[in-house]
Amino acid sequence: MKTDSEMSKVGVGKKYVISKKIDAFLIDLYNVYTFILRFFREAFSAPFEFKEIINQCYLVGYKSLALISLTGFITGIVFTKQSRPSLANFGATSWLPSLISIAIVKALAPLVTSLIAAGKVGSNMGAELGSMKVTEQIDAMEVSATNPFKYLVVTRIIAVTIMIPILVLYTGFVGMMGSYLNIHKTELTSFVAFFKSAFANITFLDIYASIFKAICYGFTIGVAGCYQGYHAGNGTQGVGKAANTAVVISMFLIFVEEMVIVQFVNAIR
Repeated sequence: MKTDSEMSKVGVGKKYVISKKIDAFLIDLYNVYTFILRFFREAFSAPFEFKEIINQCYLVGYKSLALISLTGFITGIVFTKQSRPSLANFGATSWLPSLISIAIVKALAPLVTSLIAAGKVGSNMGAELGSMKVTEQIDAMEVSATNPFKYLVVTRIIAVTIMIPILVLYTGFVGMMGSYLNIHKTELTSFVAFFKSAFANITFLDIYASIFKAICYGFTIGVAGCYQGYHAGNGTQGVGKAANTAVVISMFLIFVEEMVIVQFVNAIR
């Protein structure tokens, strides 16, 4: 058995480890805060890297289009198939277009698009910037009188923040088309009748809320991916860790923001 002195040493050791973890968490929190402040300071000061922003918008938007198209289309079909039996039990299958539109516009389109972007775009940013960090390419840019933060970080965050709302609108449209094809095949509902019923209960507040969500999600994905990549270390192992951490943190924050924004919108409503 351990003596009292040994037990006390173990207790002190555990407290020390916990204290170090808390200190590390608070330091990371402060670093993220200064990182975001620096982004806003650099984003609104000249020179502006418009060409690189457009290039990053292309990489974020166009390169993600195929995956988001497939996912959005399948989401619309699957959600329609899953919802029909429940409504049929109450003889309310005519409410199906309205139910699908509410689900897609309010929640599914922003969440599905953002989670896909977090996995694809966030990890890519973390890995790309991380590899540049560990190979000292970022340091070389600083030596050559180029502002690497503005060129690498600011452009990527702005591009993701711009493109995610556009992709969310596109995902909503593709999802609704998938739902329409399924309903038309089963019940021969016309295109006009479907969309009239679908948007009967959708307000401008719902659309504005979805766009606002998309902007917040895009900014979160950009900050998480760029921060992890820009502060990567420990060689190739650090690059993999940066990409993985960017995805995990982005997805976690997206769900937290979803809960907060839903509560805020419901309070306004």
